Amino acid sequence: MSAPATPAAGELPLAGARRLLIRTRRLVDGLLAGHYHSVFKGGGVEFAEVREYVPGDDVRAIDWNVTARMGVPFVKRHVEERELTVLLLVDTSASGRFGSATRLKTQLAAALAALLAASAVRNGDRVGLLLFSDRVERFVPPQRDRHATLRVIRDLLDAPVGRPRTDLVPALEHLDRVVRRRAVVFLLSDFEATGWADALRRAHRRHDVVPVCLGDRRERELPDVGLLALRDLETGREVLLDTADPRVRRAFAERRARVVAERRRILAGLGIEAIEIDTAEDPVGPLLRFF
Repeated sequence: MSAPATPAAGELPLAGARRLLIRTRRLVDGLLAGHYHSVFKGGGVEFAEVREYVPGDDVRAIDWNVTARMGVPFVKRHVEERELTVLLLVDTSASGRFGSATRLKTQLAAALAALLAASAVRNGDRVGLLLFSDRVERFVPPQRDRHATLRVIRDLLDAPVGRPRTDLVPALEHLDRVVRRRAVVFLLSDFEATGWADALRRAHRRHDVVPVCLGDRRERELPDVGLLALRDLETGREVLLDTADPRVRRAFAERRARVVAERRRILAGLGIEAIEIDTAEDPVGPLLRFF
């Protein structure tokens, strides 16, 4: 359940696009680019040659076919592929249009996507974007383009209003079909959905998937303000709660804590590290801690 946010649409104003772009570039040049580069060093390796084994070589690199022919051990040598493919999967469902602090979850997602796109561009990587609700709303194939950050901001600002519900499965399945090369995939969502574990497991086998879990304080705890009408932005269901009753506030917090704990349990079971970020936070801090 979420209380309705004050801004009706929940989108970044077009007038703020240029300010966001300028701020993003300054932050990336000043803080993030080096950290990004040190973590994501390349999407794979390319075969270069075979050479005779020398003590200290990794035995897993031995080319057994050549070794059998030559009678002495040979190892494969590879060179690292420096260019990455970075995919931004951004949730545009109705639950993103909520925020009790200075921004909505949609605005937080846009700021994060811009920072990640700018970091990738700064390192010469290819950047793509996939917007989804309970279906794929828009897909922009990965490109190496110095204007990719502006393109990501523009596409997020111009995104059509998607369907209200969240479903991660269609987006992850579309990713699996159309992006064959291994990619770093940032999945930006509030994860207000179920049944996504198997699809995420399959995607993570091929790609490096980094879930970015967006949240808001008022989704975790209610204020003591007496009677409060809440509406679920995805289902439209409404409920009236007496927030002056500590039992009501405690039950609300415990229910949300169970949802978050289950999400963390699933991700831990898949061996996936997530970034968790609140609408009240500056997105740079969580990204730096992750990098």
